[in-house]
Amino acid sequence: MVTITGLVLAGALSAAGLASALPPKVGTTVVNPNLGPGKVSLKQLRNPNYRFSGPVSIYKTYLKYGVAIPDELAKTVASILGEAEVKRRGTGSAAAIPIDTDDTAYITPVTIGTPPQTLNLDFDTGSSDFWVFSSHLPTSQVRGQTVYAPGKSTSSSLLTGHSWSISYGDGSSSRGNVYTDNVTVGGLTVISQAVETAQQVSSSFTSETQMDGLVGLGFGTLNTVTPKRQLTFFENAKLSLESPVFTADLKWHASGTYDFGYVDPAKHTGNITYVPVNTDPGYWLWTSTGYSVGSGPWVSQNISNIADTGTTLLYLPNAIVTEYYKQIPGSSNSRIYGGYVFPCSTTVPSFTFGVGSAKITIPGKFIDYGKVTSGSSSCFGGIQSSSRLGINIFGDVALKAAFVVFDGHDKPTIGWADKTL
Repeated sequence: MVTITGLVLAGALSAAGLASALPPKVGTTVVNPNLGPGKVSLKQLRNPNYRFSGPVSIYKTYLKYGVAIPDELAKTVASILGEAEVKRRGTGSAAAIPIDTDDTAYITPVTIGTPPQTLNLDFDTGSSDFWVFSSHLPTSQVRGQTVYAPGKSTSSSLLTGHSWSISYGDGSSSRGNVYTDNVTVGGLTVISQAVETAQQVSSSFTSETQMDGLVGLGFGTLNTVTPKRQLTFFENAKLSLESPVFTADLKWHASGTYDFGYVDPAKHTGNITYVPVNTDPGYWLWTSTGYSVGSGPWVSQNISNIADTGTTLLYLPNAIVTEYYKQIPGSSNSRIYGGYVFPCSTTVPSFTFGVGSAKITIPGKFIDYGKVTSGSSSCFGGIQSSSRLGINIFGDVALKAAFVVFDGHDKPTIGWADKTL
């Protein structure tokens, strides 16, 4: 049974059929009962161009969080990506090249419009904009991406007078206008979801040829649409879900899954420990209760951080990061590579962090991100300092070590549980 604005319809309806039967209304959702009403499971697709680069990942995170790019890192990234030019800006300097697609390993297919147009999008709990490559972009800014063409969708509608803009740490930006259209994620459809269509994208996205945009899963207060912020896909959809939650079961060297509307007990072991979330200014901001390095002693310490599926590494206070790398002989903080590196022949210790009274351990192999460049004897660390960022970030290094529940009830919480690794 599917409930649509007070009507009860039997059977599963396609988004296109529903759009023709009922007038669009922002926030209306249709749930395809593939797992029962209000449940959807999505498996990630592997980016075929995946090849991780530690310095490029640091560069990408600095861009996302508005941090000026250090000269040495900009030059290294330019070298890694085969570009000689470095563009200098008033806020620092940045390579005049895009972010490598190689550190964007997994994407998820999403359909927009009527008839549906399928784009491969990055699910990002560290932002709140649903933006996509569009047919309004200059051809020079599209390099193989699939674009959304609102003019080819009978269910699209321009949100008159609205626009969006996101600025990055190199002084570049992505911006455009806003449409509403039907968006389907798995079997879950939001009718008249705000879709931010790009008229300009930063070069940092142009080269990510397999990624066609972002699904922001933060809170709407972080959304950049003006003059009126728009709700995220999850915020629009959650009232029609069996439970207002989504979960991330990300994997090491494998495709993970996102589930909406339910918590699958088969995907975790033991209990889920929930802790409060501070939604200001719009992140999934929570506090860890401590840490230990390898088999070393437990250190009780509150570590305020955001859980961000759109960031690759784990960024922690400098003192903790220094303590961690003291356990790795030959490690050093490299200005050239933008973070800590260590001899590839060295065994990397695990890292354990606290969630309430529970503890989650990240295996050492998750923290070894491979050679800094092809043929190098130095490897890049998956734990790095948050000192430049001004915020601690639990990215995929931490998320892949656990089953994570993003609970969107009136008082949001985040839940962490052990799982089979």
